[in-house]
Amino acid sequence: MGLTSNKVLALAVFLAVVLFAVTIWLWPRLARRSWKAVTGRIGLLLATQLAIFASVGLAANNSFLFYGSWADLFGQETDPGKVVDHSAGGKNIQVVGKQKPDTPGAGKPQLGGEIQKIVLAGEQSKITSPAYVYLPPEYFQKAYENKTFPASVVLTGYPGTAENLLKGLRYPKTAWAQAKQKKMQPMILVMMRPTVAGQRDTECVNIPGGPQTETFFAKDVPDAISANYRVGKKPQNWGFIGNSTGGYCALKIGMQHPERFAASAGLSAYYKAADDPTTGDLFHGNKHEENRANLLWSLDHLPAGKSSFLVTSSLSGEDNYKPTQAFIKKVKAPGRVSSITLDSGGHNFNTWRREIPPTLEWISGRLSAG
Repeated sequence: MGLTSNKVLALAVFLAVVLFAVTIWLWPRLARRSWKAVTGRIGLLLATQLAIFASVGLAANNSFLFYGSWADLFGQETDPGKVVDHSAGGKNIQVVGKQKPDTPGAGKPQLGGEIQKIVLAGEQSKITSPAYVYLPPEYFQKAYENKTFPASVVLTGYPGTAENLLKGLRYPKTAWAQAKQKKMQPMILVMMRPTVAGQRDTECVNIPGGPQTETFFAKDVPDAISANYRVGKKPQNWGFIGNSTGGYCALKIGMQHPERFAASAGLSAYYKAADDPTTGDLFHGNKHEENRANLLWSLDHLPAGKSSFLVTSSLSGEDNYKPTQAFIKKVKAPGRVSSITLDSGGHNFNTWRREIPPTLEWISGRLSAG
């Protein structure tokens, strides 16, 4: 059983409950002052607390995916990464693995879809990053074999992993269900983390003399995906979704590149590039680029593109409510803005899981396959 298996979590919870019951049952017998009774009390208390700690730890890991396997947890994953060479004029994408999504009928791609793990090499940015591509069941069905699909880039927050989007936030499963219920059209999802330059938080900007992350997400990713999958190259074929840092990136890229993305959604996004030890110096004194990375400033001072934005917050639990309202007020035509405001919800996976279904429905309504 894997580390993230629900069976492991259920076993740990069951063990904790049993140990607690045994402790209560045996406590009168262990109330004596003999060394055996004292040792028994200590042993039962430690075992019960360990089981409770393991249950809480497993539950937290299942939600946030700090570790993906037992080997990862115990530091046994030591194999070095593989260098993928891409010749000039190549496809810039290498499929390195395939897996079944957590959907009904996942054993057959034409019923449950498929997730491909790829390595994507940016032709312009020279950035190489792994990604997961969710292909919906229709992609493999004969009725759709000559048809294109809309696609959305989906980013997690910093310093999250792309696996969070599959397991913790359940994007493929949710997209499958939404399409099955005719609430959205079948859509390809390109799931990544925003951290594509080591562990540095580049905030999706082009750093002078450093990683060209904006170019990677705005140009290289859609170009490479369109060259390898049945996705169009027009802005109405592409959307961008993200949470937290990924939400800031989605709104930033969508705002500054309406020629590439018709719609972008920022779940619990902030609106100005972070400036802390994880980012380093992003702008090297370039005031224009620093201002440009402030989305509220950009809405006031830069020409508005024909883009659609979705922003989310909550009345209680999020600290971005006021700037989100400011963003909504500043969006000018021909741009459009929509919002989701929960009564309460913190900056966490549970909140985003509540927002993802309507977000997918919203972005699907603003994209087209052709």
